Amino acid sequence: MKPKYNFFKNTFYAISGIKSMFKLEKSFKIEVFIIIPLILFSFWLDVSFFEHWILVFVLFLILIVESINTAIESNVDLCTEEIHNNAKIAKDCASSAVFFAIILSVFTWGYVLFNLLY
Repeated sequence: MKPKYNFFKNTFYAISGIKSMFKLEKSFKIEVFIIIPLILFSFWLDVSFFEHWILVFVLFLILIVESINTAIESNVDLCTEEIHNNAKIAKDCASSAVFFAIILSVFTWGYVLFNLLY
């Protein structure tokens, strides 16, 4: 039987996941310490509300995709400790999703900043 939904327990699980990411994932720490200053910097930019929202969104998207990547990698590690081609493909594809999110963020920020300067 599925347990009843509990907002506070579910919030605790989410916070626990964030703590795990900080403890176990060096890349997550690096991303957070780059993203927080960028979000703060975005408040000083002379951009529309929509552009500001997009700038913040693409940064949060990196953290979201990194969390999903970690979940996939942890599940693959849980299923097998052996080196298996399908496990490598799953991990590599999850990692490439993070890469694409970072590229999207860089292009978005570059486009907005370029338009501010020129």
